[in-house]
Amino acid sequence: MTIAIHPAGATHVAAIDALLRTTFPRGDEADLVRNLCIAGDMVLVLAAVDEERDGELIGTVAFSRMAVEIAGKPIPAVALAPIAVAPAHRRQGVAEALVQAGLERLEAAGIVLCFVLGEPDYYTRFGFAADVACGFDSPYAGEYLMALPLQGGLIPCGVRGEARHAAAFAALAND
Repeated sequence: MTIAIHPAGATHVAAIDALLRTTFPRGDEADLVRNLCIAGDMVLVLAAVDEERDGELIGTVAFSRMAVEIAGKPIPAVALAPIAVAPAHRRQGVAEALVQAGLERLEAAGIVLCFVLGEPDYYTRFGFAADVACGFDSPYAGEYLMALPLQGGLIPCGVRGEARHAAAFAALAND
C-alpha cells in the first residue's frame, strides 16, 4: 500500500462523510465536520489515500479554528477533531501520519497552539499534554483536554486564558 496525504478537496467530501459515519455510527463527527465547514471554522482537512487503489480514501483528520487568549491576547490556535481511519487500514500508522502531517502544516502556517479532546494514552505520543491545556478557561477542561504548543513552544509558561472551540462543538455536546 502506498499512502499519500494531502489537503482534502471537493472530490473527497462524500468519501470523508461516509468514512466518518462508518467510524462513528451516531454520525456526530460527520455532522461536526459539515457544520464546521458551513460556518467557515475549518482550518485544515487532510485526506490519506491509497495510491495503489485509485486514490481510495483511507483516513482523514480535521483541524478547526479556536478562539484562544493568553494573558488577554488572541493567539492562532486550532482543535484537532475528528480523526478517522478505515477499519481495514487501522494499526498501520495512517492516523499517526495524518496527525503529524497536519501539525507540520499548521506550524508552517503560524498556528501557535493545537488542542485535542481525547484519550491521553493516545495523544501524548504526539506531545499533547493536559498540563499545557490546564488553566485555560474551557467547558472541556479536565484530563482529556490537552494541548500542544507549536512554533517551538512560544506560549508563556504558567500564563493562561480562555480557550473556546468553534460553536459547532457546543452543538455536538448538546445532542
